[in-house]
Amino acid sequence: MSQPPLTARTQAKAERRGVLLQSAATLFAQRGFNGVSIEDLGAAAGVSGPAVYRHFNGKQALLGALLVEVSEDLLAGGRAVLTATLENGPSLRALIAFHVDFALCKPDVIRVQDRDFDSLPDAERGAVRSLQRAYVELWVEVLGRLFPDRPIAVRRVQAHAVFGLINSTPHSVQLHGHPEATARSVLENMAWAALTGV
Repeated sequence: MSQPPLTARTQAKAERRGVLLQSAATLFAQRGFNGVSIEDLGAAAGVSGPAVYRHFNGKQALLGALLVEVSEDLLAGGRAVLTATLENGPSLRALIAFHVDFALCKPDVIRVQDRDFDSLPDAERGAVRSLQRAYVELWVEVLGRLFPDRPIAVRRVQAHAVFGLINSTPHSVQLHGHPEATARSVLENMAWAALTGV
């Protein structure tokens, strides 16, 4: 069944919601969840504080939407990568490139996840964990096809270790001023070596 066409009003509402999510990512990354008020979020998005409640039930709901949606995007993107690349070596390289791109494009979200995950409501915390476990399993599956003798527990540890390496990018790039192209290349090569031993 097809979706009804967007009206100007629903499109404007969707755009405002997107601006609120982006503003929340920026402010939460800079100040932490507890250092940001509803009024701060509204001002950053160009609306009054109370107008935020037209889109979200509160600050915690906004944090939940931010981290659940980015986790959904990560899983969907990883699945799309594996659908587009059928050979195992290129699939792993494509997954690495996809995750590096995510880290470079969404550094604020990574900071928020690292620092404010425990501020999520229980339901959203469970949803994020479930989505992220499914994402890890994409990597575990590809590694299993490349290295069938490698135990599954080892493959999971390797995937998590590589995520840690790549997700540290927002901190390392900011601290050391590496150009993005250099950071991208170095991270992709390091992740490949960590996962394959080559």
